[in-house]
Amino acid sequence: MLNLFSISPHVPFLDAVATAWLAHGDEPLTIADGLILLPTRRSARALADAFLRASGGKPLLLPRITAIGALDEAPLALAGALDLPPAVEPMRRLAALSRMILAMDGANGAPRNADRAWLLAQELAALMDEAERAGIDLKQRLPDAADPQFAAHWAETLKFLHIVTEVWPAWLADNGVMNPAARQVALLDAQAAAWTADSPPHPVLVAGTTAGIPAVARLLRVVTRMPLGQVVLPQLDLDMEDAAWADLEPSHPQAGLARLLAELGATRGDVRPWPLAAATPVVPAGRFPLLSRALLPAAALHRWLDRAPADTAGLSRLTPADQQQEAEAIALVLRDALETPGATAALVTPDRMLAGRVTAALLRYGIVADDSAGETLADTPPAVFLRLLIQAVAEDLAPVPLLALLKHPLAAAGMEPAACRTMARALETACLRGPRPAPGLGNLRRAVARLDARQPAVEAFLARLERCLEPVLRMDSAAAYNARQALTDLLDAAERLAATPDTAGAHRLWGGEEGEALATRLADVRAALGLLPELRRRVLPGLLDAVLAGAMIRSRRAMRGRHGAEHPRVFIWGLLEARLQTADVLVLGGLAETVWPPATDPGPWLSRPMRARVGLPSPEEAVGQAAHDFAAACCAAPSVVLSCPVRRDGAPAVPARWLTRLDMFLAGRAQALPEHPAAAWARALDLPAGDAHPVAPPRPRPPVRLRPRRLSVTEIETWLRDPYAIHARHILRLPALKPLDEAADAADYGTLVHAGLHRFLTQHGAAAPPDLGAALRAAMRQALAAAALRPALRAWWEPRLDRIADWVARVEARRRADKAPVAVQSEVRGQIIRDRPGGAFLLTGRADRIERYGDGTLCILDYKTGRPPSQAEVDAGLAPQLLLEAAMAENGGFEGLAGTVAELVYWHLSGGHAPGTETPLFHKNPAILPVAIASAMENLDRLIDAFDAADRAYLSCPNPGVAPRFTDYAQLARVAEWSSAGGGDE
Repeated sequence: MLNLFSISPHVPFLDAVATAWLAHGDEPLTIADGLILLPTRRSARALADAFLRASGGKPLLLPRITAIGALDEAPLALAGALDLPPAVEPMRRLAALSRMILAMDGANGAPRNADRAWLLAQELAALMDEAERAGIDLKQRLPDAADPQFAAHWAETLKFLHIVTEVWPAWLADNGVMNPAARQVALLDAQAAAWTADSPPHPVLVAGTTAGIPAVARLLRVVTRMPLGQVVLPQLDLDMEDAAWADLEPSHPQAGLARLLAELGATRGDVRPWPLAAATPVVPAGRFPLLSRALLPAAALHRWLDRAPADTAGLSRLTPADQQQEAEAIALVLRDALETPGATAALVTPDRMLAGRVTAALLRYGIVADDSAGETLADTPPAVFLRLLIQAVAEDLAPVPLLALLKHPLAAAGMEPAACRTMARALETACLRGPRPAPGLGNLRRAVARLDARQPAVEAFLARLERCLEPVLRMDSAAAYNARQALTDLLDAAERLAATPDTAGAHRLWGGEEGEALATRLADVRAALGLLPELRRRVLPGLLDAVLAGAMIRSRRAMRGRHGAEHPRVFIWGLLEARLQTADVLVLGGLAETVWPPATDPGPWLSRPMRARVGLPSPEEAVGQAAHDFAAACCAAPSVVLSCPVRRDGAPAVPARWLTRLDMFLAGRAQALPEHPAAAWARALDLPAGDAHPVAPPRPRPPVRLRPRRLSVTEIETWLRDPYAIHARHILRLPALKPLDEAADAADYGTLVHAGLHRFLTQHGAAAPPDLGAALRAAMRQALAAAALRPALRAWWEPRLDRIADWVARVEARRRADKAPVAVQSEVRGQIIRDRPGGAFLLTGRADRIERYGDGTLCILDYKTGRPPSQAEVDAGLAPQLLLEAAMAENGGFEGLAGTVAELVYWHLSGGHAPGTETPLFHKNPAILPVAIASAMENLDRLIDAFDAADRAYLSCPNPGVAPRFTDYAQLARVAEWSSAGGGDE
């Protein structure tokens, strides 16, 4: 008879194990004499707590409790461990595989860069580990993996995979090491052989494992046949029909246990009930039968015809609107559970983003959750700091990565961190906003030196940065570097940059659990990087990301910047950590397809049919394990909340197949799981009391003495269309910040066109050169060269500027033939003063071009690369620029160019299919031009007087029909809020 047992699913698994073990005797040495193997370290720690509960809190000498996955760290059979070569260090293995990939020099699709090679090495290592756990000889199986019709294509892939079939085994032999998975399998087999030869004199209990790899099943087969051995299976369905059991799909919750029983040479009939298991039920006895029937395989769905009511006590659904609301609702469920004295609550989810959101949401209630699944090492503060540093160096200290680095909490540069961030903001406003400056710290220093007002504090800060970053600034983008030395220089610069006046950078960077874990990881990486060939600077960011990928750390991220401790009754578990755990309230979060269950991925090397031919496990087995975790978690607490949001990442979420099955099963019985009210709580939590009231548009009425007494002609149009912009710019003194890494846009193109025409007129004036077209093209090319644009943008704009030059040459020739000017001036600045009751008002302007003719008349031209104002807009007074410039000219506002304005012209210079168009204003009735000029000045006077009234408000876009197309102050004025609510001014 096999020593094979199962614990009833409605009984706490670990409590039942502890209770039965203590029943062996009361003597301390009897209790301590034995070995218990569990699937995870977390379950091993939880079993110790279960012993404490079972003993009533009495001190105990516990048996040895070990996780099966930790046998390499604490082997059971010493002889077996000593006989085996050591496992190759993980980082050394990946570095060696990366070098082998790079040695292929791009053949058979191999990458040429170290960062991509490292990621591919991880995939090769995963393939070898999977094969070794499954007991598969890849060298023997891979050649026949493909269907014959695809043999030629597969042969090319095999040329790459010869690394794992030929090169890597030879490397392992030469270095006297083993793959970690191979060593784990060998240790398990050595233990099985040792126990087969000599059964231990003490009890051996293996509990809770579903034997994901054959070596574990072989060990369990030995334990079930030992006199003092016991194997306890978790959540085994003993009531399923034999026909359905024999035809389980790999994705079924019981499929893993069915495979294990087959490998043990046992059937469900050989499984006995665990003694004392029925003593402490915590969930309704009908919970597991409900799940079993709802998730029956297709061959047994006829049992759904039994319409007996299902026991849904303690189960509920949570259907929040999106991921954020899901996190808030789950936090409320966990918080509500704490209202019961002594109750424990836990979230179980494989979604680390959801876990992070719930952790943050719990802080609202002063709860710091014990998140045992941890976070990725690459996302911890010291790792992010290093990644930002190498990214900034690789991009030659470009604005975005440089500011991201300097504003990181660890950045200090020998100052207090707050002072460092203050100086980073000063540097940002001084020279990092707008178009990207020239690369390098030296060019940043020169940019600061060219500012109108000296900024010695910023200059001193740049000097500090240069001293801190000196180890990495030596790296030239064109040179190749030793990878180990590059990492050493990076860490040196990071420690310098993290230093404060009171604390060494090494202490700030490597202190704490995250820093210690990162230091350990990078120490292993640095030792292995010597295997890589020399690499260029641009590869370093990707390589650092690659070497940190996949590493997890159990960090207390919710405690950062806070005092206190984790709450003893609130937990967040991943699927692995949740196995065999119990609580009073469980929330199963992220129950959506591709999350829980995960998406099935056969990997980059083999398709599903090929995996089957080779003998590798089906990808659906991972879904089966996730399904078993789901069913086990549903039976791990009296109250279980099943959560799936309506939308994920902006798209409709597909509920997990088990939820759909459960809903359909209950619907056939006119039943449904009740909706938990937490989603409604979350929606109501941040709603204001009473009805919603739309926000009113801003109506600032600053004191008259603060209102502007000087504006340009272009700002007059802004004053007409959007007075709030004038208020923000001139009264609040909030100039619009240019974006970081500002892309060259239409405004830059317009500046370039203006610069080219200004160069031409400065060089030639009213005198026409022999070849107008050549002269204009040369001027445009000179302006383009002075702009120092990136090559792609230069190539895009150069032909457009040539077309504009050719068009202007034709128009210039015609205009000069019709009426030759005696003087032409470009970019002419001028001003006039208007005496008003509220005080003098200064009107300024800069005319693109003014021509003076022999009869003393003037023509004012304005260049537009965008759409110029229409005659109708000018007539309506909404585009008064040229009319005001004309008034300034007639009143002596432009020095040396006083006279009667006879012509106003817009040139629309697009450089497109139609390079330019000439639009003269008032050409249909030139006689009204003087009247229009006078009227524009009268309108300006009325506008000045109107805003000199104390009760006149600076409204934001008071007339939407004539509002500007772009405004820098729409967010400040909260236009989107009041305009959508209909709160605008009539």
